[in-house]
Amino acid sequence: MTLTSSNKPVADAATTAAADAQASAARRASRNRLLARRIGEKLVGAVIVLWGAATAAFLAQAALPGDRATVILNTRAGQAIQRTPEELAQINEQYGLLNPLVVQYFDYIRALLTGNLGMSYQQYRPVATIILEQIGPTLVLTLTAIGLSWLIMVVWIILTAGRGPKLSSFGAIVDTTTAGLPHYWLAILLLLVFSLSLGWFPVISGSSPAGLLLPALTLAIPLAGFMSQATRTEFENSLEQPFVLTARMRGMSDLGVRLHHVLRHSVLPAVTLSGWALGATISGAVVVETVFSRAGIGRVLVTAVSTQDLPIVTGVVVLIAALYVVANLIVDLVYVLIDPRLKNS
Repeated sequence: MTLTSSNKPVADAATTAAADAQASAARRASRNRLLARRIGEKLVGAVIVLWGAATAAFLAQAALPGDRATVILNTRAGQAIQRTPEELAQINEQYGLLNPLVVQYFDYIRALLTGNLGMSYQQYRPVATIILEQIGPTLVLTLTAIGLSWLIMVVWIILTAGRGPKLSSFGAIVDTTTAGLPHYWLAILLLLVFSLSLGWFPVISGSSPAGLLLPALTLAIPLAGFMSQATRTEFENSLEQPFVLTARMRGMSDLGVRLHHVLRHSVLPAVTLSGWALGATISGAVVVETVFSRAGIGRVLVTAVSTQDLPIVTGVVVLIAALYVVANLIVDLVYVLIDPRLKNS
């Protein structure tokens, strides 16, 4: 049976629709394969980073001078004295210190894969238990600091970026200055001004919400400077794009344009720095928690270094590397949410 002329347009439309559906399905399949490959590459990279951090921690521990069995006994006793062969033999057998270094390394990696970070030399408890007890306050401090840094950065950029050469230059100078502030100096300054002089905040941070603000600001202010440096140029370039003119022609206010359009197109560098900031702020917590007498991983690490409690030191190093890897995986997902064009890149 032949098609009449009146049925030909319908058949052509059906054929075109089927072809479009096939092409759309092929594009979706291609995007899914690309996304799966990118996720696989990120996971492989994460495993390599964790393996490298764990290996570096093990080699640093193995390279320390002196007999490790003697170090362990002296750490437990809190004094450096000569140890008898019987005492050393017991520790060497317990920790496998007489095994070849390669065997010790594989035993160490095998234990890490099962979540076993070893036993503390001084506290006689699993390192994982000690870290889990103290990780909460540090994560609260870190996430609060990152949130405050974003708030400071967004407000400062909106107030100063693209507001004229003088104000924009002043904003850039402040960005550079705050980004270079040492945590220790800034912590002492905030403590002297707001705790000792004005009495607005407690001198000893403790676990109270009021005691959280100054430590968080100590970490947030330099981080906000870094993110502002990375965001300012992108923000000012976005202000010159055609979509800004279109939004203003529709009657949108300057603040609305900056918040709803320009900011979204300029925050990707700050998102990148936020992934790096998680590891950096946890490292900075070592100083901040000590200055403000705040519980957390930082104080545990300082105590472990001073007492040569090496399993805790290596456990914290591996933990920071793991958090850094997780943060960067989250950043990749946030990238796609902010700019869907990255799905096809």
